[in-house]
Amino acid sequence: MVTQAPPITSSTTPPTDWDFDTSWFPSDIGEWEPSVELGTYLTEFDPSELESGDRVRLLQARARLASHVTASLLRDIAGVVDAYAVECRLEPTDEIVLDDAASELRAALHLTRRAADGWIHLALRLRNEFPDLLALLNSGDLDLPRVRAIDYAIFGLPDEYARNVVDAIIDDAPHLTTGQLGARIRKLIIDLEPEAAQDQYEAAVEHRSVVVYPGEANTAGVNARNLPPDRVAAISRRIDKIAKSLRTGGETRTMDQLRADVFMDLLAGTSHTTVGRGVVDIRVDLETLTGLAQRSGDLGGYGPVVADIARQTVEQNPDAEFRFMVTDRKTRQLVSHGTTRRRPTAEQRRLVEMFHLRCVFPGCRMPATQCDLDHRIEWLGNGPTTVDNLLPLCRHDHVIRHDAGWKHFIDDVGDYVWVSPLGVAYRQPPDDDQFPNAAAIDAVAPDVPAVDNGSDPMGTRAPP
Repeated sequence: MVTQAPPITSSTTPPTDWDFDTSWFPSDIGEWEPSVELGTYLTEFDPSELESGDRVRLLQARARLASHVTASLLRDIAGVVDAYAVECRLEPTDEIVLDDAASELRAALHLTRRAADGWIHLALRLRNEFPDLLALLNSGDLDLPRVRAIDYAIFGLPDEYARNVVDAIIDDAPHLTTGQLGARIRKLIIDLEPEAAQDQYEAAVEHRSVVVYPGEANTAGVNARNLPPDRVAAISRRIDKIAKSLRTGGETRTMDQLRADVFMDLLAGTSHTTVGRGVVDIRVDLETLTGLAQRSGDLGGYGPVVADIARQTVEQNPDAEFRFMVTDRKTRQLVSHGTTRRRPTAEQRRLVEMFHLRCVFPGCRMPATQCDLDHRIEWLGNGPTTVDNLLPLCRHDHVIRHDAGWKHFIDDVGDYVWVSPLGVAYRQPPDDDQFPNAAAIDAVAPDVPAVDNGSDPMGTRAPP
């Protein structure tokens, strides 16, 4: 069994002698700078001979190395474009050059024409416009899916705004999933250029459509595209509510099957009766709600939406329960909170859901309103049922927390720390999609009011 040695002096610099001593396994190898030497070093380890936690660190090291190799591949692709530019005596961006280079890639790498065009687009865009993203890919701090997610999210933006958006998120990008990156960028774009975002939204809705397509194993699918997100959220809530009402004692269908069957029933004209009022999960500041500002809102289950959609969601659901939280925009100190519903509600759940937007497992984006409330210190272990001991977890992550051996706590800086059954710790900062970093906003648009993320209005950030 390979033993684990104490970490080397630098957490990002591997040993210089490269003696390939495999009698010990570096505890911080997942943070080493990727290189050819590191790749050779990793081949000397047999995962079956490593401790469980070290297998995860080996995985992290290989993932960083794969990103490093991908960055080299993109530079090589750009080099092929340059070669054709020289051959044709044209600029690298000329259509003739790009088409010739794509043909070369198709033949060399067995790619479709569309795939070759996509690789060339990304290679030139990163090299010429976003070298910092390419540097993060090269260092292993970003992987290809996240780089593609950023590129997709800023596609179509004017060059200056695209660069400013990338600059605003680049420090946080290594710690975010593709979904989190997309939501963060959409929010930035809406807040920076609300009128342009509204125009883009209206233009996209003009192209709304329904597509029927063949599925796997002789099934079929229906895809409705470019719909207003508030309408989709309302549809999703109704389907979910009806599906839950059908879960009687003798029901054998899963929730996914029930939702699919309800979806087909409603479109086919079969009626379903629902009772009670729904909870509208829309987060929007008061100035935007009253029309005095055009900041983005956050629609539960979807993400950032333009100001008009946020206001329409409120206006079109007069009978739903609305929860409000008044905070100081600079300190985020909680000033007041409550609900528009007359009947008493679960006060603690409301507070937890207002402060924690989503499930707190790393990378999960399930809205808190659709989550279970988990006791950080378990109830059976005398953990109190208090707001500072409750966190939202989606049903899946709630189950693995108790049944699979995952543990979590909040550290003294407010980050969620999860420890896997293999003993590996993962740090997840609080989701600040609704309250973006003030410095990042100022760097892109100094006239946008700043928001300070540093305070803790509910006192929930102390470790257990």
